[in-house]
Amino acid sequence: MARAATTSDVFNAIAEPQRRSILTLLRAGERPVTEVAEALGMTQPGASKHLRVLREVGLVQDHRAGKQRLYALDARGLQHVHEWTGGFEQFWNESFDRLDAYVQELKQERQKE
Repeated sequence: MARAATTSDVFNAIAEPQRRSILTLLRAGERPVTEVAEALGMTQPGASKHLRVLREVGLVQDHRAGKQRLYALDARGLQHVHEWTGGFEQFWNESFDRLDAYVQELKQERQKE
């Protein structure tokens, strides 16, 4: 099966670590590309490229403010990721239940000593 194009698929877009770092940075509020590049140690063209990909998949919005273009997180684009990962909730709940049971066993063994 062919892999989806990076620019049209949210999962592929966020598979790139620097794009995830940009999303994390933008959680604190909108920023111009120069601040994104500086904060993450990227070149401005590199940050612009990643921001374009994130904008194309609906994870980032932008608008002009004077001479600058400001970028902001649009978390609505993460809805598909949230729904997909939510399908694994039962696995994690069962894992935590097993861990809790193991911890209780350890506590009971220590109390017997």
